[in-house]
Amino acid sequence: MEYKLLGRTGVKVSELCYGTMSFGGDADESTSSEMFKYCRDKGINFFDCADVYQAGRAEEILGGLIRDCRDEVVIASKVYFPTGKDVNASGASRYHIQNAVEASLRRLQTDRIDVYFIHRFDDHTPLEETLGMLDDLVRQGKILYTGASNFAAWQVAKALGMSDLKGGARFACIQPMYNLVKRQAEVEILPQAQAEGLGVFPYSPLGGGLLTGKYDRESRPDSGRLVENKMYMTRYAAGWMYEAAERFSDLAKREGVPPATLGIAWVAAHPAVTAPLIGARSPEQLKACVDAAVFDMTPELYGEIASLTPEPPPATDRNEERTAHNYGTR
Repeated sequence: MEYKLLGRTGVKVSELCYGTMSFGGDADESTSSEMFKYCRDKGINFFDCADVYQAGRAEEILGGLIRDCRDEVVIASKVYFPTGKDVNASGASRYHIQNAVEASLRRLQTDRIDVYFIHRFDDHTPLEETLGMLDDLVRQGKILYTGASNFAAWQVAKALGMSDLKGGARFACIQPMYNLVKRQAEVEILPQAQAEGLGVFPYSPLGGGLLTGKYDRESRPDSGRLVENKMYMTRYAAGWMYEAAERFSDLAKREGVPPATLGIAWVAAHPAVTAPLIGARSPEQLKACVDAAVFDMTPELYGEIASLTPEPPPATDRNEERTAHNYGTR
């Protein structure tokens, strides 16, 4: 396992981050413990969670697991989505963040959260209020660094500009969706991260299971997010995605490597990416994910995999600028 800097913070994190969304759900406490230990044995030191994962149970399990190694791991959690039925139990307002961070600290059994993400851009709360609250929490030592998950590039840019103008804590990292069939992040989000020195921790590197070899143009497994979860079924509804998944699975078979290993390794190979988020329901699934850290992704193989799906157009939509047929090199 190699380690990379988390943006400009000076903190070193493993090249894979373990996402704990399954803790307390698909993975019971015993299985969660087994997978946590496997990750630690393999050198993973970065663990991602959120207050809404299994209604807080994921944080509780993670908190118990880190008690004996708290100063050896980097812990991330998130705030935004509803955590209760109260009308104010969601969002990125000062009111909700104050309540949410205290609840997360209790469940995690820790005195600080190392990386605290806003889980989604809040359309109803002024960004100044959200950033001001995060800055207060940093100054109080309850969180160390801040991040943005599911933000558009312009929203991150706006936040960075505000923080720089006021001298507040600026986002240290982002968490976008990114995989072989969801490549929109390549257009502006990943280039922005490189330009601003942000850590990048992409989630869903396997497309909710689409790129694990279980799906093709005709076949579907009996269980899984893409056949049970309406959100994932909607996100990955396009037929071309299943055609690409089939071609990707064939390529992985040719290379003699599990599709999960290859899919994560492809995401990790992007120069802007710090560490993909991996997750599993069982130790058996986890091994193929962790093996991505030692897979040798050559430039030739990276390009071949990329060619399986459409490259998104540039932000200006002037695709001719990628060819010789333009006004000249910038």
